[in-house]
This record gives sequence, C-alpha cells and structure tokens, in this order.
Amino acid sequence: MTVLLINAWVATVDDSLSQHNPGWVQIDGTTITALGSGAPPMIENAEIIDCGGDIVMPGMVNTHCHMGMSVFRGLAEDVDDRLYRYILPLERAFVTPEMVRIGSALSALEMIEAGVTTVADMYYFETEVGHVVAQAGLRAIVGQTLADFNPPDHASFVEGFARVEELVALFAGHPLVTASIAPHAPYSTGRAVMEQVAQWSDAHPANPVQMHLAESQLEVDWARKTHAQSTVAVTRDAGLLKPNLICAHCLQLEDADIAMMSEHQVCVATNPRSNGKAGRGIAPVEKLRNAGLPVGIGSDGAMSGNTLDLFSQLAPVSMFAKLLGGSRKPLPAVDVVRMATIEGARVLNLNLKTGSLEPGKQADMIRISLASPRLHPIYDPYSMLVFAAGPSDVTDVMVAGRWLKRAGVVQTLDPHQVLRDAMQIAEKFKAEMVRIDGATP
Repeated sequence: MTVLLINAWVATVDDSLSQHNPGWVQIDGTTITALGSGAPPMIENAEIIDCGGDIVMPGMVNTHCHMGMSVFRGLAEDVDDRLYRYILPLERAFVTPEMVRIGSALSALEMIEAGVTTVADMYYFETEVGHVVAQAGLRAIVGQTLADFNPPDHASFVEGFARVEELVALFAGHPLVTASIAPHAPYSTGRAVMEQVAQWSDAHPANPVQMHLAESQLEVDWARKTHAQSTVAVTRDAGLLKPNLICAHCLQLEDADIAMMSEHQVCVATNPRSNGKAGRGIAPVEKLRNAGLPVGIGSDGAMSGNTLDLFSQLAPVSMFAKLLGGSRKPLPAVDVVRMATIEGARVLNLNLKTGSLEPGKQADMIRISLASPRLHPIYDPYSMLVFAAGPSDVTDVMVAGRWLKRAGVVQTLDPHQVLRDAMQIAEKFKAEMVRIDGATP
C-alpha cells in the first residue's frame, strides 16, 4: 500500500538541505518513492496522513551505544569507585543472555520513543541484542565485544571470535541488522589481537569494526609506555585504521593522530554527554570534520550518559565546540542535525539507505509535533531541533516503511512488559549492592 504524508514541513537533510513547507512524502513498501512541495499527487487507495504542519525528517542515527547496559542507569552515581566497587562485579555476576535481552529491550523502547531509527551497538551476548532490535524494527549495527578483562561471555579471544562468527552467520542477509566485530579498546585487547581483528575485517569487508579509541588518559599512557606511540598510531600499525572502523569517543588526540585518521578515512562517533559527565574531556569535533572525517553522535551506554536519545546529545555537541572555540560560530545547528542523521549514517556506511529523505532511500523517518510552546517561534528549524526539541515531541517513527511508533504509541514492543522485566533486574542489583557494602570493611 502507498502511504502519503501530506501537509508536512519536510526537512530532507539531503545534500542541498531541501525543505518543503508545506510538503508531502510518498512511501511505497519500504521505500521513499517521491516527495515535494505544494499539492500532493492523487494516488488511488493510498493511506493519506495529514501531518498538520509538523516536521517530517530523517530518523536519528545513534552511532555508539551499549544497549544491554540500560539496567545500570543511575546506579551509584555519586560513588567515586563505582566502576570497580559495583559495576564490574555486577557485570560478572549478572550479565547473562537474559539480562542483555532485557536491557536491550529497555534501550530499544527508549530510542523508538525518541525518534532514533538506527543504532550501532557493542556489548556482550550480542546475538540477543540482534534479536531485540530485529523484533523492535530498528536498523542496527550489532557488535560482539572482545576484551581481556574477564568479560562475561568469553574466557578467551578464541571464544570471542567464535561468538563473532555466530553473530555474522545469524544475521547474514538481514534487511535491518548488520553484524560487527568490536574490540573493546587498544589497551584492553592488545596489538596482537588488533592485528587478528584487522585480518578478520579484511576477510569480512561488509561487517564494520567498532572500537573505543583515544577515550582516556589511561589508554594514552598505555600506548606510550607499551609501544612508545600514540594509541592511534598503535591502531594504525595493527592494520585497523580503515574506512570501516567506527572510532568511539576520540578525546585524547594530537593533530598528528587526526592526520592519520584522515589519511585512513576512519569514522568517528562522538559521545558528548557521557564524556562531559565523566569529566574526560571534549572531542575535537570541528578539527575531525575539517579533516574530512565523518562524525556521528552517540549516546554511549545509559550507565555513562543516562539517556539514549539524541536530543539530549545535540546541544552538548554544539556547546562543547563553542566552548573550545570561544565563540558562538563553531558547529552551527544545521551541522549538528546533519551529524545526527546523514553524517551518522555515513559513519555506519548506511548513507545510501538512510539518513536523509530522498527517493530511493529507505523510509526511515520521524514526525515531530510543533504543538509545544517551548518550540516557538521558529526562525530556524535546525536551531529549534538542537536547542529546544525533545523526545516528547516525537509522535511517529517509521523504519523501512513500518510504523514503530504511531500517534505516540510504540507498536513493536510491550512497554509494560519491558519495564517490568527491567525492574526485576534492578531488584537483583540492589540486593547484590547491599551484600557488597556489607562485605566491604
């Protein structure tokens, strides 16, 4: 059936930043087949949806997430050593396929509510994440994490690579879900394993690589002490700097590192809220983009950044760049919206399918209500989206022509069941935290 959205403020985020107001979008099956301004075409038996002047735009692309970790949200926020006191012990005790499924469902529900249509995830038991996003209808890159710090789903890198192979086989040819390999970080895998990942990647060019890179001073110090190089140089020499590498965070960078990353055409996922909350620094987003690197926006896990929507990331991305530049000019709102849509899609190598509203692309789009007084007057829709809009303004979400949220109601998940399951996990966490506190002298 043809779906025709009419009377909409269509923000395409295409190369020309075309807008149609009033405009219309025609969807046939999974695909956008036409769009334009003024009177819509007359199509027999089409489902016609009057958008009442609301904005219709591409769905947002979350380029870095740990969906299974949403059950850790808000846990021990004010405890200095919470990572080693609570988080790691809880992960080792409770991260099971069931917990990852429950946490991922909570994350999927949150992101659909907020207009995220595509997500890049990396965590453990990632086959569970793949099943959840497929059921929820999200477009996703799902990355099996490899690490050497006693992770919950593999006792050796041999087992870890076997999990990657299982993930790839399970989602081969899936229309929405793409498997990925995800070495945790240079310091937590080591150069030898990074070289293995590079070789695996060469043999699997359709499957991206995700990795935390230049995230912390600890990582920089490890690279200098162990290899007498920057962490980016270690990654380059391991053969991992390549166009299908999605580098998350990228805070601790010298100009020479950015030049290396540009030379090898890697992609970047910046996570402003998570990094700012941890006091780790500000990513040099403008320098990276000026060097020709695509930079998308990620939420990180809810343990770190609390929220998984991109609206809560948009203003920090812009404001941090303005703080670095000491001016209002750096990273204008229109560029931030690009980063949240088409540029994020480019980071994930999905830009030919999604990220903008254009004929031939997948019908991944959201409708944003303009009913709230908080959004008015609107002199610039991009500024409004970055600095005023929020998840509550998203009324409808579509991926590949399928409604995931319609008239404010999520269609593909049972919100009550998702929340009940998450609260049961939280009760187990609370009991274990009491035990830890009682056992600590």
